[in-house]
Amino acid sequence: MSSQGDPSLPYSLPPVGSNPSRHREGTNPGAFALPPGLHPGARGRTTFSSPDSPGMPLPSSKTAWDFMPEGWVKEGDTWKPPVGFEPRTQLDFARLGCITPEMKRVAEREPHLTPEQVRDEVAAGRMVIPANRVHLGYKLDPMAIGRASLTKVNANLGASPVASSIEEEVEKMHWSVRWGADTVMDLSTGGPLDDCREAIIRESRVPIGTVPIYSMIIGRKIEDLDIETVLRVLDHQASQGVDYFTIHAGVLKEHLPLVRDRLIGIVSRGGSLLAKWMIHHDRQNLMYEHWEDICDVMRRYDVTFSIGDGLRPGGLADATDRAQLAELAALGQLTERAWRKGVQVMVEGPGHVPFDQIEYNMKLERRLCHGAPFYVLGPLVTDIFPGYDHITSCIGATAAAYHGAAMLCYVTPKEHLGLPKKDDVKQGCVAYKIAAHAADVALGIPGSRDRDDELTKARAALNWERHFELSFDPDLARAFHDEDLDVDTDFCAMCGHDWCSVRISKEIQEFASGKDPKFAAGKAKISDALTPEQRSILEQRGVLAPEEIHRLASKTRVKVGASEGKKAACHSDLADDERARLLQEKSAAADD
Repeated sequence: MSSQGDPSLPYSLPPVGSNPSRHREGTNPGAFALPPGLHPGARGRTTFSSPDSPGMPLPSSKTAWDFMPEGWVKEGDTWKPPVGFEPRTQLDFARLGCITPEMKRVAEREPHLTPEQVRDEVAAGRMVIPANRVHLGYKLDPMAIGRASLTKVNANLGASPVASSIEEEVEKMHWSVRWGADTVMDLSTGGPLDDCREAIIRESRVPIGTVPIYSMIIGRKIEDLDIETVLRVLDHQASQGVDYFTIHAGVLKEHLPLVRDRLIGIVSRGGSLLAKWMIHHDRQNLMYEHWEDICDVMRRYDVTFSIGDGLRPGGLADATDRAQLAELAALGQLTERAWRKGVQVMVEGPGHVPFDQIEYNMKLERRLCHGAPFYVLGPLVTDIFPGYDHITSCIGATAAAYHGAAMLCYVTPKEHLGLPKKDDVKQGCVAYKIAAHAADVALGIPGSRDRDDELTKARAALNWERHFELSFDPDLARAFHDEDLDVDTDFCAMCGHDWCSVRISKEIQEFASGKDPKFAAGKAKISDALTPEQRSILEQRGVLAPEEIHRLASKTRVKVGASEGKKAACHSDLADDERARLLQEKSAAADD
């Protein structure tokens, strides 16, 4: 039920958006986001977007259709390629009106999109399908990145000169995907780089990205880098099956004086290396000068560009400065040049941005890069929480995705401090899945809230088992519940029997809330013993000693008078409110 137009209310909700629940079972009146395809320059777009705050840059009126390769001719509403043209990339096929198997797979994975919509978004340059032709021959399951699709999450991994191994990185890749990573970047800077990359690609079902300049300088000084080496390394990694490359071609010689007064200078490894090369040779960035040659290599294998933000801010004080914005304008030019070569493009965005500047950054990219998917690191909204930067950054990531970012590069608790270990990877992935999902719900993407609504109904029914099944991390949810109350009663340990609002609401006859028969929990049951993994989860919290956790896990059913197949003595089916209160007081006194 919506409050829009209800004369009995002293307010009304904006008449925009639609309920993000596919089945329309929720009571929420709908998303406050814009309905897809209504703002200026839409040209048929199906993308989801937030309303613009005053003063935000308007969307570009151009798309990839305005940057066609030489020799293509427009006939009516279609484009014809030159004689002998052979399509190689998803962008090529989309421009020809073809629906590829990869486009069909994207639509299967995201039912709110049709294959035709996927094709049209790819053709417009607003969506990419990173799917190297070589990797498709292994285990790759095609996916899409774009603002018409669900927000994606990338996880970084990689061996360094001082840590990790091939086996660890392959395991870390699988672990990242287990916890929600949609793509993985191999940022190895040490060890057997080639073998590590090969092993990850052959085992991965998600797209793999790299920063090829790391391999280009192995065994040589950055000053000795030449275009022949650049093209050879790109061709080699593409032939291995890498799906997208970060290329820092937008760091230009004329930008370098603009970073002179920054607090922390250039924090991008690729950006700093190329800055040193330009200063040494007193020349323009060779990646920028030879962009079309790089595009030719990319197109042969259908590798997607992730045009790097080599001048991204490394601290709040440097955010949205002249250097960053000048580079972003150059990234827009590079996007246009890549589209003219038939290569798919996404653009990388800033890493440290005060919360109030995030929307502007997202919407400026939308304008300068003509809606090409924005791939954002964080952004971190404060600099003083090392060890907790997965939290500081996922706050910014939620805002970034709501205002236009299509993919979020995760940050782990080890950011700025060291190479992430297995649990750091999990924490980073989970934080960013929260950010991505929150943005999708806010944008009103159809079906994005279905699971939330299902969990709400399970929670309302006090159906613990279904509650855990629907949660993102069932083991963690069950372990936390069973730490305090390992009997599935009709109340939780947080409130207890007398104060459980959900239990009380279910008893109010006038309420329908919590009475969905499909979610009725049935009789209470005793939980199974904590698994080793669940015990490990609790032990790692550092709140209780392991022996105390084990004691708690077994004492609760004794405390509430439950045994196998028997409800707790204070369960509402067995005790009225007064008796339940007395039983709880008695057990509490026994603890004291």
